Amino acid sequence: MKLLNPRGFGLVCASGAVAVGLVLAGCANTVEGTATVDQAQVTSYKAEAATSAAAASSSRAAAAIAKATGDNCDAFRKAATTQVDRYNEFVDAHDGSAGDQSAKRDAAATALEDAAKTVETQVAAAGPNLPAELSGKFTDYVAAARALAAEIRKMSVGSSVVPLNDGSKKVNDALTAVRNGCPAK
Repeated sequence: MKLLNPRGFGLVCASGAVAVGLVLAGCANTVEGTATVDQAQVTSYKAEAATSAAAASSSRAAAAIAKATGDNCDAFRKAATTQVDRYNEFVDAHDGSAGDQSAKRDAAATALEDAAKTVETQVAAAGPNLPAELSGKFTDYVAAARALAAEIRKMSVGSSVVPLNDGSKKVNDALTAVRNGCPAK
């Protein structure tokens, strides 16, 4: 495609070397005429530009999704590890009628609440960049973790463990669903 002078004149220029590295360009003649546009080239250029823009946009979107997924899965792994450890310590203390049962109960409930808050905050920060299916799995985990924390806080020495077992099953199911939804590390 030729570039035309905005006034409609094509330029025919001569150039010559003046000094090493310098070039002097000057126009010897002008050519009279009217600027015309090659519509086929314009259409082709616009199509190429649109394709390029779409590819760049798609690449940015894919990068944002990958980042949101990685950030959420990494935060989840850290939070869930602490939560599981505190919960298991509480179960051992409860089953063994340990003297520190109340302290471990509170630590387990707090760990579950903290994990739920961490995951919920990460999901909110990711917004639409987090795939909806994975976001739903995180949300299910948050609800299950909070419900189990509430059940743990109700526990005392003679309490039935049925609500605790039901809640821990829901958390385990949610943990598994998120782990399966997150990329392997």
